[in-house]
Order: sequence, then C-alpha cells, then structure tokens
Amino acid sequence: MDTNDGGTASPEPEPQVIGLTGGIGSGKSTVAKFIEEMGYPVYYSDIRAKEIVNDNPELKQQIIGLLGPSAYDSDSRYNRKIVAGKVFENDALRQGLNSLIHPAVRKDFEQWIAQQHNSFIFKETALLFELGLDKECAQTILVTAEDNIRMKRVMDRDGKTYREIEAIMDKQLPEKDKLKLADYIINNNDGLDELEAETRTVVEQLELS
Repeated sequence: MDTNDGGTASPEPEPQVIGLTGGIGSGKSTVAKFIEEMGYPVYYSDIRAKEIVNDNPELKQQIIGLLGPSAYDSDSRYNRKIVAGKVFENDALRQGLNSLIHPAVRKDFEQWIAQQHNSFIFKETALLFELGLDKECAQTILVTAEDNIRMKRVMDRDGKTYREIEAIMDKQLPEKDKLKLADYIINNNDGLDELEAETRTVVEQLELS
C-alpha cells in the first residue's frame, strides 16, 4: 500500500463516474451488462428507483402527498400503472415526482459509490441528459439506434403499440440533441456481437483517456 511521508495510507483516488444512457429500445441495459462483464461496476438508476419507491418510508409519504393514496396499492406497493397515468400528460406532476425520487436515488448512489474501488464506475439511467445528471459525470456514453429498430424491439419485448411507444419517445429528449451532448456514442443497429465489440472499443478508449 502506498504511504505518504508521515507513514499513513494515501486515500484511494475518487473513481470517475461514467454516465450511460439511451432512449427506450436503444439497448443500454445490454451495454451495461457487457460493461459489467469487462469488470466494471454499474449502478442501475432506473432499477434502484423502482426499489426505493417501495423501500423508503419517507419517500412513500412524499409521493402519496403529491399523487394521493392511489399511488400505492392495498399491499403498500408502488402502483406504477396508476402513477404513470397521473403524470404522463401532466408536466408539473411529473417534475414534482422526479424532484422527490431523484434526491433519494442520488443518496443511494452516493452510498453505493463509497463501496466501489474501481477507477471507473458506470451510472446507467434513462434520463441522464433530461435531469442534468450528465453534469455530475466525468464522461457520458449514449447508446442509440434508428427509431424503427427501437420501435420493433419495444413492441416485441413489451407488447406495446406503435402509438404508445411513440408517446414515450416524445417525452424523452430528441435523439439528435442527445447525440450532441454525449462524449461517446454506441450504435446498436446490428446484432449483439457488433454491440459488444462497440462497447469494448468505447470502454478501451475511456481506459486510455
């Protein structure tokens, strides 16, 4: 272990946070799995958010205060369908909900990051640019694909209609804007082998930067 002149251990350097994002159907979760296979930890913001809304009593009460008791079902579990219906066409409610969930996820992320010992850690989140989280990252990666390919993936995966997916895409930052903001871009228009190869190339570029 390295020590300074006083003989005490030098603190570990802060890991660089790499933001990983992509619109619905882009394949960012698959890229995240490839990154994990390369030995880097990934914090799944969207998955953790789904857990925190059920596990954090204070947050639960705040969400009920904003959206009413129907935000949770009879078993006190987050009622995603009801909440989605309330906030989808109501920007003020959606922003209010994000303002409650985002700080709770941030705190959870800070606790998670304190346990990591890699030079790079990756934060996977759908709303990286929409919520300004890219400003908290050393670098950002955007996973992108052509709209028609993303549409087909989500229809096959979730059984949603074209119009349902289109409505979700319309709520996200346009792809052309994300492309301007991202430091690295992974195109996912082909197969898994090509996606894995692109992912490895980007991570190797990060390692050299």
